[in-house]
Amino acid sequence: MRQVKIMTLIAVLLGYFFMLNVVCRAEPLSDAPSSPIACCENKADGPIVSPEPDWPQWNGPRRNGISAEKGLLPTWPEAGPRLVWKIGNLGYGWSSPIIVGDRLYVTGDVDDDLIIFAFDLTGKPLWKVKNGHSWTGSYHGARACCAWSEGKLYHMNAHGRVVCLEADTGKELWAVNVLERFQGQNITWAMSECLLVDGARVIVTPGGEKALMAALDKHSGRTVWTTEPLPKDRTSHASPLLFRHAGQRIIANCSSTHGFAVDADTGKLLWTVPLPSPYGANVATPVYGDGRIFHVTPYIYGTCYQLQPGEKGPQPEKAWDTTLDTCTGTVLFVDGMLYGSGYKKHKSWLCLDWKSGQTRYELKDLTTGSAVYADGRLHCLAEDGRVALLRPTPERFEIDGQFRLVPQRINDAWAHPVLLHGRLYLRYHDALWCYEVKAR
Repeated sequence: MRQVKIMTLIAVLLGYFFMLNVVCRAEPLSDAPSSPIACCENKADGPIVSPEPDWPQWNGPRRNGISAEKGLLPTWPEAGPRLVWKIGNLGYGWSSPIIVGDRLYVTGDVDDDLIIFAFDLTGKPLWKVKNGHSWTGSYHGARACCAWSEGKLYHMNAHGRVVCLEADTGKELWAVNVLERFQGQNITWAMSECLLVDGARVIVTPGGEKALMAALDKHSGRTVWTTEPLPKDRTSHASPLLFRHAGQRIIANCSSTHGFAVDADTGKLLWTVPLPSPYGANVATPVYGDGRIFHVTPYIYGTCYQLQPGEKGPQPEKAWDTTLDTCTGTVLFVDGMLYGSGYKKHKSWLCLDWKSGQTRYELKDLTTGSAVYADGRLHCLAEDGRVALLRPTPERFEIDGQFRLVPQRINDAWAHPVLLHGRLYLRYHDALWCYEVKAR
């Protein structure tokens, strides 16, 4: 009898550990909308970190433009940090590279084709493949970055073609046009969304008659969930942010006239806020921090909302407005401050107090651009082709170094910088530069 009880106890324990392993998998056994993505991830509020290593997606591990790098150069020499290598012949485009392990992936429009390139970290080419046609309309060039997940690459071209590739070889595994599937229309300056991979799902924002946002099964491309469309609204150029607020996983993004958020597990629309861009071009990724979310529309203003508890989930309540009108550039939330560059109202860099929205200070010596924050400094690429190292202080931005990436003055250096393992990656159309910024 005692032996039977022992065997029963062992069976119960084995069953318990089996169920615990299933529940805590990084991906669900089923991709049904109600399936949990992960129960063992960090439950703290804030942008949710990718489970993949290095710089696997748009704007870094948390999609917020912040790098955990330390021990970087505190100042730059007059000519800039040491150039490690430069790659050419990438075609036109503003997409930034992603980096995982010993591979770097970047896109460019070459003649009539959108090309995805793979390089090793010495700049040696490994493979290249086509993802549909290039964009030949206004501001021709590749838009979106790739995303890496479990040995596969995901990318959407300017016409809404989403492709899944083997990251090692570039072999195409599946593809779907999300504008066709969800009855959306392309926009004036073309689809630009950098895809978000969330567990077993790839998130897209087609802004069509059948879906505002949708989740695709990352293994097959089939539709997992959809978000109800917004009447007379279309998609825009922004890329989504995945974050946790009050225990709920939320995805926020922008359409042509709204900022919005959905439940990450079901796609249910949680809220919308007005973003009345005169050209339907809302570009900047939303910013989340300390229970608030910030949306910005170029030419007009930015607005910060406090997320308040509601019967149907969190609801935004306006906290403050700002004249910061970011377009193609960066907005970063760091230690209670918001750093960003304007577009029309402010061709400069601003530091705003996150609680009040007040402008703490402004730097007019550097025009609008993008940045990655690391080791207490902003590593900036301005749209005129200059690169600068800005150190925020309580009173001002200190310039700790600057150099010119592109010899002539330009106005379309819009690719966002990438910083990983002591190296700063900067892209301008057909060239990609790699600089050593680790302190020796």
